Amino acid sequence: MLPIHRKTITAIFADALAQIAPDAPRVPITLERPAVAAMGDVASNIALQLSKPLRVAPRTLAQQIAQAVQADARAKGLIEEVDIAGPGFINIRLSKVAHQSVVSDILRLQSQFGMVNQGSRSEPSKNSDEASSVLIEFVSANPTGPLHVGHGRQAVLGDTLSNILNTQGKKVHREFYYNDAGVQIQTLANSVQARARGLTPQDAEWPKEAYNGDYIADIAQAYLQSETVCAKDGSPVQANADVEDLETIRRFAVTYLRHEQDVDLQTLGVYFDRYYLESSLYTEGRVEATVQALIHAGKTYESDGALWLRTTEEGDDKDRVMRKSNGDYTYFVPDVAYHVTKWERGFKQVINIQGSDHHGTVARVRAGLQHMGLHIPKGYPDYILHKMVTVVRNHQIVKISKRAGGYVTVRDLIEWSSGIGAPVETSAAVGFPESENALSAPDSRMTASSAQADPLQRGRDAVRFFLISRKADTEFVFDIDVALQRNDENPVYYVQYAHARICSVLVQAEDISGDVHDLSHLAHTLSDADLAVLSSDSELALMQRLAEYPDVLERAANELSPHFLAFYLRTLAAAFHSFYNAERVLVEDIVMRRARLALLAATRQVFVNGLGLLGVSTPTKM
Repeated sequence: MLPIHRKTITAIFADALAQIAPDAPRVPITLERPAVAAMGDVASNIALQLSKPLRVAPRTLAQQIAQAVQADARAKGLIEEVDIAGPGFINIRLSKVAHQSVVSDILRLQSQFGMVNQGSRSEPSKNSDEASSVLIEFVSANPTGPLHVGHGRQAVLGDTLSNILNTQGKKVHREFYYNDAGVQIQTLANSVQARARGLTPQDAEWPKEAYNGDYIADIAQAYLQSETVCAKDGSPVQANADVEDLETIRRFAVTYLRHEQDVDLQTLGVYFDRYYLESSLYTEGRVEATVQALIHAGKTYESDGALWLRTTEEGDDKDRVMRKSNGDYTYFVPDVAYHVTKWERGFKQVINIQGSDHHGTVARVRAGLQHMGLHIPKGYPDYILHKMVTVVRNHQIVKISKRAGGYVTVRDLIEWSSGIGAPVETSAAVGFPESENALSAPDSRMTASSAQADPLQRGRDAVRFFLISRKADTEFVFDIDVALQRNDENPVYYVQYAHARICSVLVQAEDISGDVHDLSHLAHTLSDADLAVLSSDSELALMQRLAEYPDVLERAANELSPHFLAFYLRTLAAAFHSFYNAERVLVEDIVMRRARLALLAATRQVFVNGLGLLGVSTPTKM
């Protein structure tokens, strides 16, 4: 249902209640899609909510509301029928005109369809609306090795959620927090030094806690060849081939791996507005200042030579050590200092995307922030904790990457899903019976932008779509064999195929002149189509799906659940394929042909919009 229709129907219900029961308690009027399509387009349980306080049987109240709704002048042309179902649900069937209007709305708004005052990707200024500024921190990998598949899930979650929040008027800032301090960084330096000395993991002298992946040998080789790597700010880090200079080895290795991670993120189509270094929290004195502020607030105590934080006062199951007896800070202390900077930078909404193994961090960081006395609200920041990804290839679980040494990397996942290093299924599409418009038809007017033209693009599409297709807190099995399929078992192929089918029909439509690849030109060309003839079941079902797109974006943003968009695109593709197999588009009747072409153009626009938010390509041929 289009937002304007939802707003109108909500207002009609509110006025009906004011007329029937002026003293009724104020409750939100929720409008949902019935579980069974035959029941109508919109359902409300408002009668069930108010029957008890009004002391009226729910069906009686529902009938009174339904009569008032039907009598409202605004319902004419919008609402076709109002029914009462079950104990008192009010079901509404929209008019055909209401369904048809979505096509003209999409052709008019084009890329803006579903968007609400798009925000910009920037640091909020002092004069900006703080309520619309959101900082999303994601990936935040230690620069001690290649990105693993868990980082990939974070990257896709964070990037897609950022895109969706932007459509809802938020000013989104994307941040990567580099844990470039601590024991793990020292372990990295020791590992590279050992490799530079000629040692291997099989040698007795190999450090016990070292990293064993082949990438350590690559770094050591680059160091011994005195190569130069550039930091994010462009400053060079020059290797000197001195295997005893552990500090230079450390700086070189960290910078080398940061560059490697950046390349993988770019391949995945993910970018950040800022890279924040954990080390800067120490050099700028923020960690020490945070500790002193908590001591001054009386929220700490000493026991067994360690400094403890009273996290139980904020709901934690036990108090936590801040500073160990040896003087080292525990890992959550710089996290508290880091989140203080987020608050001081003006971000009132902060979202952290992390693995479920960080569950214990949530209570500690929030407790520390509450004790700082900065009037930070409880529940700050928000957390999205994702579960692990299991990779299956050739029907077997893959646990080890030779390059990484102990886990599957993002680069592995993209390359395998591209067909690089894995057999590619090249059979014809299965499950898509062709009707009038074969996709193999020659195309002289549309430039092929097929994902299959670039293998890495194909892999990126699969990785991004697959990793966003499940709720974050559910475990996910990434099946490489499915990603390589070119049939309806592969969800990203299923959706992209729908888009390519539309392009095939539009190319063959003789009454569309000019570049059919130009969505603005296409919308203008078909803007005068008579949509009143679109009334078949498959047409109405497709238009209903199109109208749901703005609601899907709003829900995904409000619930921080970008998987809703991937699920929606699959249902939209199913509705399109059903329409495509039920109706001919290029019919002799000019009015009907242009109306169905307009419906196809609108559907294509929503695919372009939605897949664009997922970071997935829209090939015109497959």
